[in-house]
Amino acid sequence: MIERKISLEGISLIDFLGIQNANVRVISKAFPKTKVISRGSELVLKGSDSEIDYIESIIQNLISHIEKYGKLSKKEVESYVADDKTTALSKVNISDDVIVHGANGKAIKARTANQRKLVAAAKTNDIVFAVGPAGTGKTYTAVAIAVQALKDKKVKKIIITRPAVEAGENLGFLPGDLKEKIDPYLRPVYDSLHDMLNTEKLNGYIEKNIIEIAPLAYMRGRTLNDAFILLDEAQNTTSMQLKMFLTRMGPESKMMITGDITQIDLPRSQRSGLKDAYRMLRNIDGIKFIELDASDVVRHPLVVEILKAYEKEENSIK
Repeated sequence: MIERKISLEGISLIDFLGIQNANVRVISKAFPKTKVISRGSELVLKGSDSEIDYIESIIQNLISHIEKYGKLSKKEVESYVADDKTTALSKVNISDDVIVHGANGKAIKARTANQRKLVAAAKTNDIVFAVGPAGTGKTYTAVAIAVQALKDKKVKKIIITRPAVEAGENLGFLPGDLKEKIDPYLRPVYDSLHDMLNTEKLNGYIEKNIIEIAPLAYMRGRTLNDAFILLDEAQNTTSMQLKMFLTRMGPESKMMITGDITQIDLPRSQRSGLKDAYRMLRNIDGIKFIELDASDVVRHPLVVEILKAYEKEENSIK
């Protein structure tokens, strides 16, 4: 009899093991000659070499499943025990519109035509700009794409940043260093992440710098390799700031830039870097601009009417 240990580090043990170790009992029942023991953050297998190899392959498939979908039912464990990985995965109901399975297995979907274009663009371009008004799901969709890239191991980390300019607020009067000052303005990003990763996993990623959330000023001088880098509220960058950000891109990295050119909070004397980028970069291969509009708004129906009213007023002034 041999003994082999399988690490479950970074995985929600409650979700993986099941209530009262129900998921482990499925494996134990299927392989009575092998002992499957839950011990802290690892599983211990005791049995014959050949059978342990097979059980370990099942467990690795289960680990991949919970990393992708965020949950693991007893029925799904039974499928993996009975079938190979391909067959078991085919039994899971997957929609083409699903970007990522978030916390508690919640399906995060592209809900509009332009959101689907954004997802498609991210697959074939290394830099994607998502430009559109409030409520069109730019940030939420971008964060979902980033989380799925991390889960699929296409990148090693996620970096999310914003410029320190917010609707006329003066950050200088707030306590703390620059990161502490800007953290409240990054709340929408944190909220999106909490939808897509359980609290334990998200906190672990942040502690290990696998997910980094920082002000744009912290990007200067860095080269960002093997990362998915998201710049939110890009309309509030100057041309020099956006140039600095874009040139941080290292090998095997992807960038997504989101912004709303109707909500620029820069001083009147400064041009928005997002506007300049559209003019200078839109015809470069590998860079894609996706424009969202009022038809993509996924907030309260009144938000659509509000946007239309403001757009009508702005057009009448021009």
